[in-house]
Amino acid sequence: MNILIDLLPQIVEIEGIGYNINSDFRTSMLFELMMADNDLDDKEKIEQALLLYYPKLPKNINLAMDQLLWFYRCGKDIVIPSGNGKGKSNQIYSFDFDDGYIYSAFLDQYSIDLQDADLHWWKFKALFKSLKEDNEIVKIMGYRSMDLGKIKDKEQKLHYKNMKDLYKIKDISSKDEIEKLDSIENALLNGGDVSKLL
Repeated sequence: MNILIDLLPQIVEIEGIGYNINSDFRTSMLFELMMADNDLDDKEKIEQALLLYYPKLPKNINLAMDQLLWFYRCGKDIVIPSGNGKGKSNQIYSFDFDDGYIYSAFLDQYSIDLQDADLHWWKFKALFKSLKEDNEIVKIMGYRSMDLGKIKDKEQKLHYKNMKDLYKIKDISSKDEIEKLDSIENALLNGGDVSKLL
């Protein structure tokens, strides 16, 4: 899918049948927050995700989850990073913890009041990824993603360490939503049956 060429999906096809999918950006935000919730097990996450996205639940749970994840990823394939696997994955934003920063960035840059907006998830993600450097949330994400090991100057390193500590995401699991989706996506990619997780 290409956001410049294709119409944004409101329906996903499962076994030749079109199913409405909740495309509002709030739905996918709730999904992302739910996946990071350690109080829910995989079975609860799958059940709630299906209810969150589908007004009418498809019979084939595996294909329904596959299409749900495709929609959440904005129609893009999973990109598996190359390397030795020793890199640490850091969560650089949280829709819960950073809500005020994200809200004000959209209002400032796009004049979009997210309280009133009727915005497709794919549009929201495109706009979110394109926020300018002068928005506070972009600066904060930069601090959180900074590799302190690559900074040689001691004063500069101390400054960025203080910024990382100041803007650390608190009261949230250290695992990002991608790690939370691993067991579900691995089951789907390997031809497994996610209904067994239910």
